[in-house]
Amino acid sequence: MKTLISGRADLDSGGDLPLPFPSIMTAPEMPIFTRTFDLLGWLLQASHHLPRAHRHDFTKRLLDAAFDLRESLEEANARRGDARRERLARADEALAKVRLYLRLANRLGWLSAGQYGHAAELVAEVGRLLGGWQKASHA
Repeated sequence: MKTLISGRADLDSGGDLPLPFPSIMTAPEMPIFTRTFDLLGWLLQASHHLPRAHRHDFTKRLLDAAFDLRESLEEANARRGDARRERLARADEALAKVRLYLRLANRLGWLSAGQYGHAAELVAEVGRLLGGWQKASHA
């Protein structure tokens, strides 16, 4: 099943979870903000389907890392120079945590192959965009 998000056709979560909503772009926006918004929306929906016994602790850590990622990007966008590079480094750390928690959820069987594949694609794209921004900030 294909779902249109941000002007692109993306695979949904492998048929298990619908994507919650399309990204809303009111002005030209950096793609990293659109993709992290998509990632957050998907994670919020997916977290409702984690095992009840682990939903609180695990979900809190996963979502905290995802929100920290987005907030660090917003802060980096509002700053310049060393302050921007520091916020981008924080965002990179938060993204590494999101990757870790998603790998763990997959290994424990809490995500289907389609769900994990979709999340991994979103995280990889955010990582590429973040790496490009970090490289441009050092120039």
